[in-house]
Amino acid sequence: MPAIITKDFRVHNARQFQESFSESADVYYLAIGRPQAFANDQAFNDGTDTAPPTPVDSVGSIEHYVYDDLLSAKKVTSSDITLCIPRRNWTTGTTYDYYRHDYGEINSAGAVIAANSGATTLLDSTFYVMNSTFDVYKCIDNDGDTASTTEPTGNKSTSVFSTADGYKWKYMYSLSASEQANFLSTDFMHLSTESTDYSTTAGAIEHVKITAGGSGGSNGTYTGVAIRGDGSSGECTVVVSGNAVTAVTITTAGSGYTFARIKASDFGNVSGSDIDFIISPPGGHASDVITELGGFFVMMNLDLTQGDGSGDFNVTNDFRRSSLLRNPTDSTTGSTASASTLDATKSITFSGSPGTFQADEKITQATSGAVGYVVDFNSTTKVLRYIQPQFANQGIDTNQNLTAFTGTATVTGATSSATGTPSSHDTTPELTADSGEILYVENRKPITRASDQTENVKLIVEF
Repeated sequence: MPAIITKDFRVHNARQFQESFSESADVYYLAIGRPQAFANDQAFNDGTDTAPPTPVDSVGSIEHYVYDDLLSAKKVTSSDITLCIPRRNWTTGTTYDYYRHDYGEINSAGAVIAANSGATTLLDSTFYVMNSTFDVYKCIDNDGDTASTTEPTGNKSTSVFSTADGYKWKYMYSLSASEQANFLSTDFMHLSTESTDYSTTAGAIEHVKITAGGSGGSNGTYTGVAIRGDGSSGECTVVVSGNAVTAVTITTAGSGYTFARIKASDFGNVSGSDIDFIISPPGGHASDVITELGGFFVMMNLDLTQGDGSGDFNVTNDFRRSSLLRNPTDSTTGSTASASTLDATKSITFSGSPGTFQADEKITQATSGAVGYVVDFNSTTKVLRYIQPQFANQGIDTNQNLTAFTGTATVTGATSSATGTPSSHDTTPELTADSGEILYVENRKPITRASDQTENVKLIVEF
């Protein structure tokens, strides 16, 4: 049976997801991982560092493999998340689409109603812009599909206004300085509502489009033509020239319309004309900005610094993967995690004067045969952090087993040739492996870290 998931359902899901970050039932963490390079010579087709692979939504790839090389995780709070929409900067010389309620429907000529851009859905069309002062406007009329040359600015009111280039715009909302800093990326922008109600009158007719001029009418200018339908008080002026409708101008927008028509006898008995009155969204333009602009994207924004968790986030190695975890377990408590940060690596503390192990090298242990991959080594504390991915030369021994480092047998670095005698082992990371749910995975080109820098990570989830 033909069916669709509506935009309202998608917006609802996005809103529910956002709200869940402020509820006690769930806790979310942004995790980083994958210090080792992507390579095609492993069990999975892992692409390359210049062309990272697309994650595969399988039990093995997501629910198990992602945890193999996790490094750290940071708690995401309600202040770190917002609804967002694709960023569209106003640019002079661009022909923008205009808002209409019926993109994708079939017109009287049997054709699909499409925007100037070719879009057949409203939210695929370019019907809104952000100007240079971070104000967002909806395009109501694009002056017959012509290029916009006058930036919409000011006019933060309930009214539709015109610019010198013939366009008509409606103010929607503005991004504050903090919203610009935290929730504005190259491709997406924060979606907000204003404390002030800037909505137009519900069901007002703000724009009209002539699809077919018709024929056989009496020429003239007809004023006070009633806009009929289920609303009230709407009026327009109709110009008939060459026995066809050539212009329609809204003189009174009226209210309460969900459909609108005009009667041929009111404008010279033109036959076969098709006049499309553009119906505003329920409640009027700017009454529900989130739904009107398609707020089914969620943006998470976090800063990663050296000081996070007193060293939970290493600064001497890179990472290639970001993940969103829901309700992982803290191994130190055995319960759902609540700490601000979690370390996902294993570690060895050495006695005496070990050599200087290098990040990204293979380590092996005599006697046990254990294999690991170095994340970082602190020569002061003599602590080496490592992971054990499920591949040879990274975490799997010669018997194809993942074997734990244990006891005091010598550990050797394959690249550095450094050696050390363990005094203790921590083989149970704070972040319990395979716990909770992995909701999102993104593979990236390598992100290099340093002690004097902060990485700003933004994740975009589309519902």
